[in-house]
Amino acid sequence: MMADAELKLLYRELVSLEIELWNGIEGRLRAEYDLPLTLFEVLHLLLRRPGRRIQDIAEAFSITVGGTSKVVDRLEAAGLCERRANPNDRRSSIVELTSAGRKLVDGALKVFEEELELRIGSVIPEKSVREVTAVLSTLRAAGRDLDAERKGAGQSPAPGMRAAKRPGRSAS
Repeated sequence: MMADAELKLLYRELVSLEIELWNGIEGRLRAEYDLPLTLFEVLHLLLRRPGRRIQDIAEAFSITVGGTSKVVDRLEAAGLCERRANPNDRRSSIVELTSAGRKLVDGALKVFEEELELRIGSVIPEKSVREVTAVLSTLRAAGRDLDAERKGAGQSPAPGMRAAKRPGRSAS
């Protein structure tokens, strides 16, 4: 069994990195595009995978359908995306980028990619990026399996904890 101190240090480093990475990228997106990273993430998903339902977006980010709907409402009010009837299911709608949304996310994507390169790509070699990504994917999958097992046994994933409001720090 691994030393508690090592696991706690890894936890602190992972959480601190996530916060610092999020804040650094968001700071630049806000400065250059007045775009919170939460909204960018949804726009970027719609660019990569057009024609998503609210539920699809929620599942992609592990957030609630209600929270996702509020984010999409904000994007729609800003003219960056629009809902249209889902031809396969009258109870849901499809969310698509508008031309203004596509133009905004194209520019913001360049900033996002530059920040990833500055904050990660220029710091560690490509092989390390692949290795760290594989380890993090393994940890996430194990966590999801543990949560599913607990849910199946009628236990809450984490006593006293509510679902996270992700992606990001807030929907602002």
